[in-house]
Amino acid sequence: MAGKQLVAVTGASSGIGEAVAKVFSRAGHPVLMMARRLERMEALKLPDSMARQVDVRDRAAIAAAVKEAEAEYGPVDMLFANAGIARLADIGRQPPEEWDEMIDINTKGVLNSVHAVMSGMMERRHGTLFMMSSIAGRKVYPDHTVYCGTKFFVHAVSESLRDYLSDYDVRVVVLSPGVIETEVLSGVLDPQTLANYKANKLKIGGGIGPEHVADLMLHTYQMPQNALVQEIVITPTRQKY
Repeated sequence: MAGKQLVAVTGASSGIGEAVAKVFSRAGHPVLMMARRLERMEALKLPDSMARQVDVRDRAAIAAAVKEAEAEYGPVDMLFANAGIARLADIGRQPPEEWDEMIDINTKGVLNSVHAVMSGMMERRHGTLFMMSSIAGRKVYPDHTVYCGTKFFVHAVSESLRDYLSDYDVRVVVLSPGVIETEVLSGVLDPQTLANYKANKLKIGGGIGPEHVADLMLHTYQMPQNALVQEIVITPTRQKY
């Protein structure tokens, strides 16, 4: 593990977050895993890792987890602001409470995560922020109205942060995947929207594995600090839009 720095991952209990924790751990990095489902993270049994039950809406909880992990493993050099939820639905029927949940987790949660590590990266003039957006942060889709809004938000904030942090040699990478094999559909409560999503997924032959996203992220992170891949867009080959 010599020379390998601490990485922090929110939403680490499943999907892309879990895959990133595994891939970076195999590469020798100590890993701070944060999510609401503690038992799922602990079951991974990653070496030199710390799992903490954190809701990204709780800014203080994120900061406390980061402080604890940094005391054990040194400063966070990579943060994956990954935690998010997809409450996809017909906007005319969707309960506003679902909007609130997406906005709080997908936008405020990203900012809360960044806030916990940004000042340290600026002081050290070193670090990488991976910001979880989506192909839905580049274009709009039926029944994705508020979800798209949250992901467009991530794109805008990331571009501003990239400009601001470039003077401190801190990198900001936007992650914009298409259909990936994760638990994202568990967040879709509208039956018709869920049926439409599943039908489209079947039409394109299914999603691709989250490990492919994680491998790309590791390669991007391992590039020299003065080299920045600003955005990673990855979709199944048959996903046309």
